[in-house]
Amino acid sequence: MPVESDPELREILGLETIAVVGCSSTPGKDAHEIPKYLREHGYKVIPINPHADEIFGREAYDSLSDVDERVDIVDVFRPSEEVADIVDEALERDDVRVIWTQLGIADDEAAERAEAAGKRVVQDRCLKVEHGRLVG
Repeated sequence: MPVESDPELREILGLETIAVVGCSSTPGKDAHEIPKYLREHGYKVIPINPHADEIFGREAYDSLSDVDERVDIVDVFRPSEEVADIVDEALERDDVRVIWTQLGIADDEAAERAEAAGKRVVQDRCLKVEHGRLVG
């Protein structure tokens, strides 16, 4: 079952490094503003966008597989139909602890696969909203 309890969400929000798949370089878009908020609140944000060279002054990676840094949370800003492939990439890594899909994004089969592999899953929730509500 995807994580829904406040204590578990609070624990996840205590992690440090978030790879944002679908991070946008366009101010005003949720996929830009939410990672920006997370950076402003002390998270290490790793942007993943094959169409950008850099975002927030950091190198933007083409895919999760290209990231050579440790990743705690994979935050997904891509359509639900792309979640399965992103989960597959995350499962190839030893470091990813949580897969989080933003509001309106979910794939129950991919979530079950991730959970069976020992990853925690949060679906259809906004990291910024949950952070503001639980951590402030």
